[in-house]
Formats: sequence, structure tokens, C-alpha cells
Amino acid sequence: MNPFVQQIRNLGPARLAAMGGVAVGLIAFIIFFATRFSAAPMELLYGNLSATDSREITKQLELSGIPFKNGGTNNAEIMVPTEQVTSVRMQMAELGLPSGGTVGYEVFDNMDSLSATNFMQNVNLVRALEGELGRTIKAIEGIQNARVHLVMSQREMFTRETQEPTASVYIKMKSGRLAENQVKAVQHLIAAAVPKLKPTNISIVDERGTLLSRSYENDAQQVSAQQEEARTNLEHRLAQSITSLVESSLGPGKVRAEVRAEMDFDKVVTAEEAYDPNQQVQRSSVTVTEKNTSQESQPKDVSVANNLPDAQANSGAGQARTSEDRTEETVNYEIGKKTINSVREASYVKRLSVAVLVDGTYTTPEGGERTYAALPEETMSKIEALVKSSIGFDGKRGDEVQVVNMPFTNMDDLMGNEKVFNLLGFTKEEIMRIAEGLGVAIVAVLVILLVVRPLVTRAFEAMPQGEEGLLSSGEGMAQLTGPGMPGGSSEDDEDLDELIDIDKVEGRVKASSLRKIGDIVDKHPEEALSIIRTWLYKEA
Repeated sequence: MNPFVQQIRNLGPARLAAMGGVAVGLIAFIIFFATRFSAAPMELLYGNLSATDSREITKQLELSGIPFKNGGTNNAEIMVPTEQVTSVRMQMAELGLPSGGTVGYEVFDNMDSLSATNFMQNVNLVRALEGELGRTIKAIEGIQNARVHLVMSQREMFTRETQEPTASVYIKMKSGRLAENQVKAVQHLIAAAVPKLKPTNISIVDERGTLLSRSYENDAQQVSAQQEEARTNLEHRLAQSITSLVESSLGPGKVRAEVRAEMDFDKVVTAEEAYDPNQQVQRSSVTVTEKNTSQESQPKDVSVANNLPDAQANSGAGQARTSEDRTEETVNYEIGKKTINSVREASYVKRLSVAVLVDGTYTTPEGGERTYAALPEETMSKIEALVKSSIGFDGKRGDEVQVVNMPFTNMDDLMGNEKVFNLLGFTKEEIMRIAEGLGVAIVAVLVILLVVRPLVTRAFEAMPQGEEGLLSSGEGMAQLTGPGMPGGSSEDDEDLDELIDIDKVEGRVKASSLRKIGDIVDKHPEEALSIIRTWLYKEA
């Protein structure tokens, strides 16, 4: 029989199982160690994917033969090799992935127009419009997911009134909250895409359940909010203008400016008429001329005959003549008149209050502490003049400008200077990676030295070494070989005879030796019998 096979059998099933488990664990550990540092680093391709998008992207990666790894909750994250992230994203974008789990106008691609009813077409139109708006909103920076719900206007039968369309939007942010200007942008985006939808009829809610869009009960509240926003924008614009102007001279971070504006938003309607007497224009002229002539006779005596017409003509009495001339002229003039009707709807600034805080200069002598020095008065006067010019200072309306020079708090002194970790040219990430590799290597060496090596040593120590090693008592102990066996000399035989000479061995030692030999013979009777037979044949 092959001695190696015999030795393996002599180990027993328990020892063989232990050695096999250790060998398998060691091989797995070595494989993990090799793949951990030889495999290409993986980088996140997409995260927070829906189940539909994750399945479609995984399918496309398998067809393309690109290695990938799923992770996260419900396989919502997909990782690919770092050098292939950009190309894979472009490839997925060509296929319209990820779609975010929403359905857009592609709902009409596979639709049977012959069997579709009017109701189904209207429902699909609303679904498509909601999906397209959701995709557009998700394209805004900082938004992770978005859903849009539309309620389209429907006219009831036998009525002239129509219901106005409304919309509700759910937005999930990657981090932080949606800015106010972004909320208005989303409102106007949806209002422009849906007919007859007003921005005030759009409600926007974030993942925390916070209402982001403003709802106004009447137009007055909306006007008031717009006026407050206009005032805030003006203050912010003036403060930024002052800061950028003064920082050009003093340096970044050396100026702080605050502006308070009092504005008048009243709507004023003015009607004015002005007459100028120096401006006369002849409008019309009327001239009337009259000429009257009258003649009267004076008879000598008064009688009936003299009063007859013929008698007056032939009487030859004296006559009196009367002549009258009259000329009348009327001239109408127009005096210069100016009529002014003005409507002022734009707001104007009633008063400005500006506060500017500027930092001074610092000097740090060698081996000393940093000292602060205020700016000269001439410099402060120039800064004040620049500020007044930038805001359009008007003393008549009560504008006020205060420029103060004070030391700024140095955040580096409060928080401490954070130094970039660098050891022998290696960054913190590189050192952590090297330490990780060394730690794995040390653990592997310790496993081999402290676990594998003792197990193997014990197994082979307890394993019988065939005919020559059956009765051996371990390392450093003489083997009990028979006379004339190979490897045994006459000196060994003499030593053996002295060792087993009962007269020279004490009882305690002899008892222990006999007990040990008896245990070996009890465990391996066939091998002991074979050795004794060999001894007998050798002596014969």
C-alpha cells in the first residue's frame, strides 16, 4: 500500500475535515486578496434607480458585455469600472435610460388607434404630459425625482362655466431645499405647458411635506408679495455692487455691506392743464358793416289833401335826409393750453440707508503676533465717496451712508489652520489604501503561522510513520527499532538494551514506558503485529 495514502487514512475524518476547511478558507482568502487589488476600481454609474430602470440598465450592460455590480436597497445602485463610466452613461442616454420610471409621449408608440376610445386617448394624453413635465423638472440641478399630477379643465354639460386646470407637483431633492426662484421657475414651466393653467393654481410639495409654492387668497396678497420681493432684490443688488466695488481696492473678504431701502409702490394718476397767456393764436374773426339812409319831407300846412300820396309828390315841400354807417368786428383768440395725464405704476426709492463695514490692515513681525492697523481717514473718505456714487446718493430725500472701519474676526484663528495631510508625498487616501493592503497581508501571514502551521504540525506529529515511526514518541525521542533493522546500529541496540533492562530502570519510568507502548499497540494492533513479525524474521 502507498505510504502516503496510509498516512492520510491514519489521520481520521475529523482531522481531514479540519485541514480541508483550513485549506479552503486559506485559498478563498488568497483569491479575495488577489481580486481585491487586481480588479479594476468600480464607480457609481446611477443611484436611486427605480426597479424598472435598474432592470433595463442591467439588461443593456449584460448585452454589451460590460462588467457591473449592483448594490444599495433593491439594487437601486449600479457600479461599473471607473474608466467606462462616461461612455456607459452616453450609451444609456441614447437609449433614454434612466427614464425615472415615468411614461412620456412614448405611450402613444404602441397604442392601437383603431381600438382606442376617446376616454383612453384623453387619459394617455394626460399621462404623457405628466411624464414629460416630470422628466423636465428632474433635469434641474439638485432635484432627484419629481412627479406631476394634472387636473385638466372639463366643461360640464348644459353649463357655461368651466373649471380652471390645476396641478400638484412632488419634488424629492438630493440635498437641501428648492430655492424660491426655482419654485417660481417650476410653476411657470408647468403653466406654460398646460393651456389656461395659472401659476397660482400649482402646488409644489417636497419630500418633507413642506409646501414650497405660495398660495394667495386674493390679488392684494400677491401684489404685496411681489413688492416685498422687488424691495429685497434692490437691496441685494446695491449691496453686491458696493461689495464688488470696494473689494477691488481692499481685497476679497474685506468688505461687508447692508442696504435698507424704503420704497413707494403707490399707483399715481395725474391730470394737469396749464394755460400760457403769452401764447395767443387767432381762432376766428367776424366783421359786420351796416349803412342806413333815411329821407323825410316837411309839408307847409297840414290837410287831408296834403296827406295824399300824389299831393305829397307834387307839393314841392321841403325834405330831410338822414345817413348812418356802422362797422362791427369780432376777433376770437385761443390761449396756449397744456393737458398732462400721467400714470405712475413703477415704484421709486424714497430713502436709502447703507451700512458698510471694512477691515483694516494686519502686520505680522518675525516671531511676533499679528497686529491690526486701521485705515487712514483719507482712504475712508474715498470709500464713502465711492459708496455714495454707486447707490445714487441723494441728500434731499434723506439718504444715509455709514462707513465704519473695524477688525474682522479671523475664522482660521478660531477653528485652527487645517493642514493637508501629506506623508512622504502620499495623500491620506493613498496611505489608507496601502495600509489596507498591508493589513490584509499581515492577517494572511498570521493565519498561516498561527493556524495552518500548528494544525499541520500536530496532525503529522500524531500520525504513525509506518513501520519505523509507529512506536516513536515524538521529536527528539529515540525510536524503538528492532535488532538488525535498517537505520539501527550496534550502539543503538546496546542503548536499547540498556533502556529496556528492567534491572536498571526504576519502576515509575518502566511503568510509564510500558503504558505508552501499550497504548500504541492498542490503537494500532495490526501494525504492531507486523513489526513484531519483522523483528522475529530478522533475528531468525
